[in-house]
Amino acid sequence: MSGVVIGLIVALSALRVPIGFALIAAVLVALLAGGGTTPAVIPLHLFSGAAKFPLLAIPLFILAGGIMSSAGISLRIINMASTLVGHIRGGLGMVNVASSMFFAEISGSAVADVAAIGSIIMPAMVAKGYPAAFTAGLTSVAASLAIIIPPSIPM
Repeated sequence: MSGVVIGLIVALSALRVPIGFALIAAVLVALLAGGGTTPAVIPLHLFSGAAKFPLLAIPLFILAGGIMSSAGISLRIINMASTLVGHIRGGLGMVNVASSMFFAEISGSAVADVAAIGSIIMPAMVAKGYPAAFTAGLTSVAASLAIIIPPSIPM
C-alpha cells in the first residue's frame, strides 16, 4: 500500500500538481482503498488532529514574534545583546546568537524567533558585509536554540 501512495505522489508531482493536492489525493486513495475507515470519519480525524495545543500555539507564537518585531521589543533585545558582545570581533554574529537565545526565553518557538529577530538582524549583518548565505545559516541555527531553551513548544 505504501508503494502505491509514494508512486501516486511521485506521479502527481511529475505532472506538476501542487504538492498539497498530491498529498491529499494520496491520503484519500490510501483511506478508501485500505478499507480500514469509512469516509465519514475523515473530517473527524482532520479536526481532532488540528485541535492539538502545540499545533494551535505555533501560529500564535509567530503572531507574537511579528508583534514584538513591530513594537520594537526585538530591537531592544538586539541592542541589549549588542552591548554584551557587540564589541568583540565577529560581534554581530554573536549578537545574532545571543538575541536569539534571549528571544527563545520569551517565546520558545524557533519560527517566531526567526520572524522577530531575523527580520532585524539579517539586513544589518548583510549591510556590515557578512555573506547572505552565512547570515541565513547563522540565523536559522541560532533560532533552533529555541527548541531546547525552556519554555519551548516541544517541552
